[in-house]
Formats: sequence, structure tokens, C-alpha cells
Amino acid sequence: MILLAKKKAGWWLLVSSTAGWGGEARAPGREKKGETGRFPPLPTAARSMLGRIKVQAFGFDQTFQAYRKDDFVMAFFKDPNVIPNLKLLSDSSGQWITLGTEVKKIEAINVPCTQLSMSFFNRLYDEDIVRDNGHIVKCLDSFCDPFLISDELRKVLLVEDSEKYEVFSQPDREEFLFCLFKHLCLGGALCQFEDVLSPYLETTKLIYKDLVSVRKNPQTKKIQITSSVFKVTAYDSVGMCYPSTKSHEQTFSYFIVDPIMRHVHVLYHCYGVGEMP
Repeated sequence: MILLAKKKAGWWLLVSSTAGWGGEARAPGREKKGETGRFPPLPTAARSMLGRIKVQAFGFDQTFQAYRKDDFVMAFFKDPNVIPNLKLLSDSSGQWITLGTEVKKIEAINVPCTQLSMSFFNRLYDEDIVRDNGHIVKCLDSFCDPFLISDELRKVLLVEDSEKYEVFSQPDREEFLFCLFKHLCLGGALCQFEDVLSPYLETTKLIYKDLVSVRKNPQTKKIQITSSVFKVTAYDSVGMCYPSTKSHEQTFSYFIVDPIMRHVHVLYHCYGVGEMP
């Protein structure tokens, strides 16, 4: 779905929106020349995110300065072109709504975004978390509230005192690529897990490539990431209001800012029971 909104005031302009993933959707950044992006079906675990995950793209006409990210994000929530278009899920009805409240405070946490290769995840094979044939190694069931741990992948993602947790360092875990992979692996409520790793990696790679902008450095000729990524929370006079009034590890909103093209992709998900296919 493509949405166009004429700019009336401020410096924000809604340029596109996606309805979510699950086999076919318009991919962020692929709106030119009428091209329709095609995402692969979500992994089994992430299919429970269907109907609860959304990407929206907004354009802006000012120079982006990363050190002023808080002002940038607050201006976003205050802009009259954003207010009627930014979507979130209602905690009560489960329907898509607009914010409907005045944001008083924001928190924008910088999320490192430096990874250019999926070889970042090769260590899952090296450490016998995933077998050479791609099957995820199973383990005895346990819980890391509210998640069921039934394999070594979930364990390395969630259980801090597990033997192989340090396979990924803390800086590794803060990377946007890792965060995206983890969100897809954990999925939504009432999810079923994949037995093999490849669907998680393939979907992570495709979404990451669509959201993150790169360019070739004219001096070094090397590819470099130009996007800045922030994990965003907003508060009204009562408390947290975005991405939800309820905090959950799988409820999130990431702002991916392309300072060259001057657009922002908002990746949003609210934990709950999705539209199972």
C-alpha cells in the first residue's frame, strides 16, 4: 500500500507504508517504478507476528544530525503530518489505530548498525548450536518467562547463564542485525518454532537489506552503511504510550534513518496473537 500525504506544516512527509509481511508486500525502498517487493513467507515462529508487524516510511526535508536524535524523534511525534498516519496496535481492541495522545517525552536508544554480511551468524554452526545440515540442536524444555526454551538457539538468545551465551558478545547483541534476527526467532504469542535455521536467516537478510541503506565509499571503494538506527519509546502525561502502554521484549519500534535520501523507516511490532495463516 502506498500512501501520499501533502506536507502542510513542519518538515515531515509520509511517503509510503507497508501492510506487513507474510509472502507478498510492497517492500520499503522499492516503491520506485511501481516495483512490488516480495518477501518470503515468515518463519513459523514469526508467522504469529502477522497482522502485528508493520513498516512505514516517512520523508523529511532537513539535514539529519545524529547527535540531535532526541530533537529529531520528538519533532517526528509532534508533526501534523505524522500524527494522523503513524500506526500502532490498540492494547484493548487489537486494531490498528493512530496515537491519539500528546507525546511529552521520548527515548531514542542508538542501535549499532555495522554488519554487512550474514557470516555474522556462522558461529551458530561453529559452536554446535546448529548442525552442519542446518537443523537447530534441541534441548530439554525450560522457560525464560514468557518464552519456551526448547532448543540451543533460543537458549543462546535468551539464557544469560547458559554455557554458550557468550558466543555473541554484548556489542554483538546490540547490533541491529542481531536484534532483527532475535525478534524473528522469538516471534509472537502462540508461536511454533522452525526446526532449521535457514528461514530465520533468509528473512532477516531480506528485511535488513530493505531497511538499511548502503553506499560505496568513493575513496576506499568499500561498501559502508549510511543508516542510523534508534529504538524508540514515547511517553505521554500518564506513562508509556508508544509502541504500546505495555512493555515486552517483542514489542518494539525501530527508526531507521537514511540521512542521504532523507527518509525514515519505522519498523513496528506489538507482541500478541497474530493472524495465523
